[in-house]
Amino acid sequence: MSTPAPAPAAPPAGEAPLAVRLRGIGKRFPGVIANDDVNIDVRRGTIHAIVGENGAGKSTLVKILYGVQAPDSGTIEISGELVSLGSPADAIKQGVGMVFQHFMLADNLTVLENVVLGAEKLHGIGGAARAEIKRISDAYGLGIEPDHLVEDLGVGARQRVEILKVLYRGARVIILDEPTAVLVPQEVDELFHNLRGLKAEGLAVIFISHKLDEVLSVADEITVIRRGTTVRTVDPVGVTARQLAELMVGSELPSPSTEASTVTDKVLLHIAHLSLPSPEGRPLLDDISFDIHKGEVLGIAGVEGNGQAELVESIMGMRKGATGDVVLHGRDLSTTSTRGRREGGIGYIPADRHRHGLLLDAPLWENRVLGHQTREPSASRGLIDKRAARADTQRIIDEYDVRTPGVDTLARALSGGNQQKLIVGREMAGAPILLVAAHPTRGVDVGAQGAIWAHIKKARREGLAVLLISADLDELIGLSDRIEVILRGRLVGSFDPSDVTPQQLGSAMTGAGDDTTSRETA
Repeated sequence: MSTPAPAPAAPPAGEAPLAVRLRGIGKRFPGVIANDDVNIDVRRGTIHAIVGENGAGKSTLVKILYGVQAPDSGTIEISGELVSLGSPADAIKQGVGMVFQHFMLADNLTVLENVVLGAEKLHGIGGAARAEIKRISDAYGLGIEPDHLVEDLGVGARQRVEILKVLYRGARVIILDEPTAVLVPQEVDELFHNLRGLKAEGLAVIFISHKLDEVLSVADEITVIRRGTTVRTVDPVGVTARQLAELMVGSELPSPSTEASTVTDKVLLHIAHLSLPSPEGRPLLDDISFDIHKGEVLGIAGVEGNGQAELVESIMGMRKGATGDVVLHGRDLSTTSTRGRREGGIGYIPADRHRHGLLLDAPLWENRVLGHQTREPSASRGLIDKRAARADTQRIIDEYDVRTPGVDTLARALSGGNQQKLIVGREMAGAPILLVAAHPTRGVDVGAQGAIWAHIKKARREGLAVLLISADLDELIGLSDRIEVILRGRLVGSFDPSDVTPQQLGSAMTGAGDDTTSRETA
């Protein structure tokens, strides 16, 4: 191990004691330096944000602190004690817990069953466990009932269950990875209220996020990481989102705002009476109808789990049992396969790039071919044209600023933002007339976000029709020409992005408001 970097000067008297001290943290992978001389102090009773580009080293750093990966160099101190973390179990024993961006809960179990799973030795699985869950929920204002089924909980409540899980295991340091990615504004406010309650009890919260305005509103300190190295730790009182973005990526914070309307009278996608039954009873989609015109971006807003995924997959032909009409550019695709729909002119950016967008252990040029294996330049005379596919992959890398050593790099080796840019470039390369974009900038940094927005705007100007699904309400409002709200599988309201607020959309998405404009089902 290399010699740790010297510690900074002692903090002024009266400051809270340190919960976590990282010195000289380094981590290398083949061909990649993920972390290099990272130095961070996190104090008790504070919310400490860590921001940086995709690929800057944030994920690697928190995995090291949570014991998922071992550092190649440097030291970790927790509550003043030098520790070695070989696994998450080691981290939990040291009082470090982590709430992941994708919740790790079993829907068919109760809150109590989810919380005690794997921690049965602490308080058993009965009355004592239930009492401890109630005590923690009441102490921190989480509002969680131990006997509720997780499948009946909203997204915000599920996140509070995840927080309760780590508190139940005795965490005094809580790492939150992109905690607001799937929350509506009201739920974000509730989360921040809960986080402030945690810090008031002396806990330390490490907050990872790309949403700089949220970071500035909730953090006590912000550490910026660039290219694996800590750049600076700043006081949010003395910095703006624009300045943070410049520290992160060397450029100004991008804006999703669109230019003048490019919507035409020509309908490119016509959806009529689209429904999807469910064996559980209430249909997953219930009589959905809308049109998207050439040059138009139609945004769909909804709390996750209300039918967005089913809508996208039904349009793409991925859901058996879907009924209704899917007409693209005058051609009925209702009974056409997914491949036929893509060949008919639909580009598709999936919500989960790892499950539906990439082969992580395949090189980039093979990932370029995915979904385009019957079309030029990926194929010629029915066979894959490797040379042409490699050349076009290099074009995408250059045009979309995909940061990678080359076309033979495995997709797994790219950061999330660069994986996403490769997918966007691949889907645009097919010259689609309709782009179905599900959460196109989820989990990407401000630089990649701005690049993806720019490509969508450019395609819109050139006449592309876009169906945009996003949990980022600012993105929906900024990019869309029209917004529809989906709730329990039905479209329940239409909004004009020019005069709607995130709060109004949030109310409509949760069924809590009457701000929706009534709509007639076609």
